[in-house]
Amino acid sequence: MHVTVILFAQLREKAGSGILALDLPHRADLKQAVEAIRHQQPALEPYLDNLRFSLHMDFVEADTTLHEGDEVVLIPPVSGGYGCSASRQNP
Repeated sequence: MHVTVILFAQLREKAGSGILALDLPHRADLKQAVEAIRHQQPALEPYLDNLRFSLHMDFVEADTTLHEGDEVVLIPPVSGGYGCSASRQNP
């Protein structure tokens, strides 16, 4: 089955593209999709164990079964930075 994977942030940069096409076995799950990405895009290896997944605009777990034509979004970890309210000092 064909599945589209959307990449953001450093994943997009390392892959050189924001979209990957995967051919997976019928009823594969997200874990199998991640393994296929490991083989297709070795540069993404350091990032693949700390992802969140979105399927049809909902967060899902790695054991979620995929279907023909699904669009999966891989979301790398994000954190706050200098501008977040917790790091600001009172004037």
